[in-house]
Amino acid sequence: MKNIIGIVVSFVYIAVLMVTAKYFEKWDKEASRKFIHILLANWWLIAMAFFDSVVWAMIPPIAFVIINFASYKLNLIKVMERDESTEDGIGTVYFAASLIPLVILSFGVTHNPLIGLIGFFAMTYGDGFAALVGKSVKSKEYQIFGCTKTIAGSIAMFVLSWLITIAVFAYANVEMWLLKSILIAVVATILEAISIKGTDNLTVPIASSVIAYFMMM
Repeated sequence: MKNIIGIVVSFVYIAVLMVTAKYFEKWDKEASRKFIHILLANWWLIAMAFFDSVVWAMIPPIAFVIINFASYKLNLIKVMERDESTEDGIGTVYFAASLIPLVILSFGVTHNPLIGLIGFFAMTYGDGFAALVGKSVKSKEYQIFGCTKTIAGSIAMFVLSWLITIAVFAYANVEMWLLKSILIAVVATILEAISIKGTDNLTVPIASSVIAYFMMM
């Protein structure tokens, strides 16, 4: 019963986010997209609270992949899609798809959801705030593989990823947690800077969680 409640809560939470983002879209569409991007992180907390099986935990991510792909192709959920569809490629689909390996690793292989939390939060909070800070704070731009980033955005990505990892490692009593968290933050920041066409939504969470797995063994 707890797992079924988790499914219901998951979809209700996503629906509320979409409706709320639609309200903010009238002022700034990109900000409303990042609002979704950042607050979707909290789905992982829902998963930790309700799911005790990898099978149940996989249902929302698989559904999100299907919904996001349909939205990308048909522009069904306009608040999620950029007008310049080529900028992020199928970034929204990658976003949802990244949850599948994270759920398998966290709920199936290790039975430690904190591992997936590090990667998912680095992508959602880290990358999300990196985009907002990069847009709102004037700083030098740089390009890697044709991707334009800002110094301020990359600093925000590093700081958020580092703080998230510090919190989890400290809670889990990981040895040398301060230095290990720096490594994950550096990797996440580099991957966010060099990944093209929205693939950072795959590379950042998966790499961060895999590294965290080996550090927490």
